[in-house]
Amino acid sequence: MGAWSVLLMTSLMLAGCSVLGKRTANEPLFKVLKEDGDIEIRQYGEMIVAETVVEGSYGQTSGAAFSRLAGYIFGKNRAKQKIAMTAPVLQEAVSEKISMTAPVMQEKKGNAWVMSFVMPEGSTLEALPVPLDPAVKQRVIPGKKVGVIRYSGLHSENNLRNYAEKLTVWIEKQGSRVLSGPRAASYDPPWTIPFLRRNEVHIDIE
Repeated sequence: MGAWSVLLMTSLMLAGCSVLGKRTANEPLFKVLKEDGDIEIRQYGEMIVAETVVEGSYGQTSGAAFSRLAGYIFGKNRAKQKIAMTAPVLQEAVSEKISMTAPVMQEKKGNAWVMSFVMPEGSTLEALPVPLDPAVKQRVIPGKKVGVIRYSGLHSENNLRNYAEKLTVWIEKQGSRVLSGPRAASYDPPWTIPFLRRNEVHIDIE
């Protein structure tokens, strides 16, 4: 399956075949602890992700990482099992503290980014099919508190950086401590009209 075919199939799943990009994918459960306009503090429970690391810039790595993970949930696994698509797709610069083989969200290590797909609610590492691609890893992410800022428009590294700065300033004004780098969270397929897109930046906090 080519990268374009994978992207198109996953976009259809996320969009529910809507020209406007209507969302139908399930999201991880969370509780809103505080809300201030486009900013929220959320408490997420434990979740399992499938992730992959790709070296290069944000824009260069997105397609390859997405294709690799989409292949896994479309049946490129030992059980040839399809896994339901969830939203958002997470992407962040790989932290220097995270091994390249460790656990998508997209994050950065040097000049590399990690992308993560959140597995459906109720998944376990034991029950999930084993990826055929060794570059796809699975891991459990413990429950955590997350600062989130929501915006519409283009999903880009520049927007990730700008909104992360705004969110960080807000978090620090609340007296909270930042515990992670920013993650880009994307909820919509590529064809969604930019002003209708739901994008978020997530930062773990104390």
